Order: sequence, then structure tokens, then C-alpha cells
Amino acid sequence: MPHSFGTRARTRHMFAKKFRQHGPIHLSQYLMKVKVGDYVDIFADPSIHKGMPHKFYHGRTGIVFNVTKSAVGVRVNKLVNGRIIEKRIHVRIEHVRKSKCQKEILQRIVDNEAAKVEAAKTGVQVNLKRTPKLPKAGYFLSAAGDDGEVTTIQPLPFSDLV
Repeated sequence: MPHSFGTRARTRHMFAKKFRQHGPIHLSQYLMKVKVGDYVDIFADPSIHKGMPHKFYHGRTGIVFNVTKSAVGVRVNKLVNGRIIEKRIHVRIEHVRKSKCQKEILQRIVDNEAAKVEAAKTGVQVNLKRTPKLPKAGYFLSAAGDDGEVTTIQPLPFSDLV
């Protein structure tokens, strides 16, 4: 058979609804508040064909640069021949979700500001930098016997049994 190169080629699972997730789209999706500068995930809804993004953009995260009555403009990075190009695409609101990529960063900012205020009150210097996970602390295992004596185990010398 000839190979097809349509816009929805090789999207059998990508543009398929999950089990027990079929049916009309929720109205809250249409009423979702989106502002310019927000991070959004492009996630194509296969039940709505209008304004559906190309399969490349499915699952990508971008920044909103334009908001219209039924769609949003999103800036997305795309790798083309070894260079990253910023693409600007318009996608209908049904195919967009609020991204959670900034959630931890924003929470850290709130926590750091609270720690700064607390440090200013108490006068104690506080470290706001993230620290990597440190190695586990060393410890001694208790011996198997009741005496608690450390036993040294040594290998037997090699003996050739020919």
C-alpha cells in the first residue's frame, strides 16, 4: 500500500479518547481563564476537529501571546534542522490546558518571601538556596549475637584440588 503523509497520519493512539472519557466536552473548558503570558499545554481533543493543532504540537508547552474569543495564540519551540525556532500557532481553547510547569517555582517564591519576612523579624540569616539531596548518614549495624562484638571475616586461602 502507498504510504500516507496526511496531517493526522500515525496518530491512532494520540488522537484517541481514553477509556470512559468519550462524550461532549465540559463547559468549564470553554470558560477557562487564559491571560497573555500564561503557560499552557497543547493537548488536542480528538472529538473537536476545528482549531486542532498539528500532531507535532500535541503535548507541548508554550506561552500565550494572544487571546481571541474562541482561540489562543501560543508560542512553542520547535527543533528544525538542529536549530530551535519559536513557532506562533493559534489553537482553539478546547485543545489547551493550564500548565503546571510553574507551580513549584511559584510556590518556592511564596515560601522564600515568607522566610525572608521571618528572618527580618528574628534577625537570623536564612539560606534560600535549594540544596541537593545529601548522602545518607553512616551507622553501625548491631551484631547478630548478644555479646555485641564485631567479627572480622576473612576469605579462605586458595587450595588447588587436583
